[in-house]
Amino acid sequence: MTSQPSLTIQDGALLGTNLPYWHCRRGKVRDVYDLGDRLLLIASDRISAYDWVMPNGIPTKGKLLNRLSLMWFEFLGVEHHLLSTDMSTLPELTTAEREALTGRSVIVRKTKVVPIECVVRGYLAGSGWQEYQKTRSVCGVALSDGLQQCSQLPEPIFTPATKAEEGHDENISFEVMCQHIDPALAQTLKQLSIDIYQKASRYAQSRGIIIADTKFEFGLAGDKIILIDEVLTPDSSRFWPKDDYQPGRDQASFDKQFLRNWLSTSGWDKNSPPPQLPEEIVKKTLEKYEQAEKLLVG
Repeated sequence: MTSQPSLTIQDGALLGTNLPYWHCRRGKVRDVYDLGDRLLLIASDRISAYDWVMPNGIPTKGKLLNRLSLMWFEFLGVEHHLLSTDMSTLPELTTAEREALTGRSVIVRKTKVVPIECVVRGYLAGSGWQEYQKTRSVCGVALSDGLQQCSQLPEPIFTPATKAEEGHDENISFEVMCQHIDPALAQTLKQLSIDIYQKASRYAQSRGIIIADTKFEFGLAGDKIILIDEVLTPDSSRFWPKDDYQPGRDQASFDKQFLRNWLSTSGWDKNSPPPQLPEEIVKKTLEKYEQAEKLLVG
């Protein structure tokens, strides 16, 4: 067992404090602690872009992401990893630690993580648009000529990616995915991902949001396929305002595209440590996330 790194929460709560559990993973946003038969997932306020974690975060962002994921887990009606949000069930924690973790933390079941990002695209944006311009396809899925930037696709497409511990996830074809994992499991995940996307997309459109694309993660608990990690948040999805949508151009968004746009004009080379985010950028990024939550959750 390694020494336990400090738990970092950007708003200062628990900063410099070790929790009495093994800190088994630190992702770009989430910290994962091993509880023995379960895991504790903590959504920090860190924010990443272009495969870098920014030096300062977005205060309260972790709690917002947590609330959105909880709403989707309840709405979707699929098997998921969530067990509890009640930090009082962890007697090893102090009162201050429980208070700091409440709202941004969940207790989840352990699974064998499928090493594939299950990406579903309903619209042609981001790396999908870039690839289409060169090949008229996305991740091996052939598309018709004449599509524009941000065009709605005739039907959602499944475009998986490898999960990278560090650096950038790599887009792959479904055929390559079948080389990484059992083909029958790959087919099941493909259909399940598209089904979840379609159900969520219909709901979001009724609330004024277009889910242009999103990524899901799955784990295996015995023979059960379990939806894990965050789900359908502004960190894992492209959210566009429905009433402002127009193909052929960049879209206004409720996600971290606003941050990416600022970084692209900041002079940062994307190869060295990123710059400190100005307070105005932090504020406006949080406003985007809050708008999405208000529309989706109410």
